[in-house]
Amino acid sequence: MKSLVDHLSQYATYHRDPRNIASHFIGIPLIMVAVAVLLSRPQWAGGWLSPAVLVSLASAWFYLRLELRLGVLMSVLLGLSVWAGQTLAQQSTLVWLSSGIGMFVVGWVIQFVGHYYEGRKPAFVDDVSGLIVGPLFVVVELMFLLGLRHDLKEQIEARAGGVRINPNRAAA
Repeated sequence: MKSLVDHLSQYATYHRDPRNIASHFIGIPLIMVAVAVLLSRPQWAGGWLSPAVLVSLASAWFYLRLELRLGVLMSVLLGLSVWAGQTLAQQSTLVWLSSGIGMFVVGWVIQFVGHYYEGRKPAFVDDVSGLIVGPLFVVVELMFLLGLRHDLKEQIEARAGGVRINPNRAAA
């Protein structure tokens, strides 16, 4: 299994432009909640079990195996996404579907705008694991902005390079 640094470094090579990273702070949470919303129906076992819960448990296991501290944080965030998803799934079919699909589409549009600035395709196009690494990347990038995890930042930047504006897309 790849290490935390392996996964994040590979993902980071597709995300070095700060505008792309910023777009991920909005797009990825929207997509995460949208997936939780859309997978929160059907519900079994009195409403607490759904495809969203199963996917979140599998994702939490992936994150916990990479690193306990980040895995716990990601598990909490996944739990909040499932809670929001199940709350919206309790609404009418119109509200459930329109909110889930709407957030999903808007999230991906924001992602693709960010990748326009990056000048590179999204990481998941080359490696589907980018879909699960993306949310972790956003959390780690937020930690870096808060001045946390210097050791991890140095290891990632040693492999992927530093964050910089793509000179080919400098004009916003």
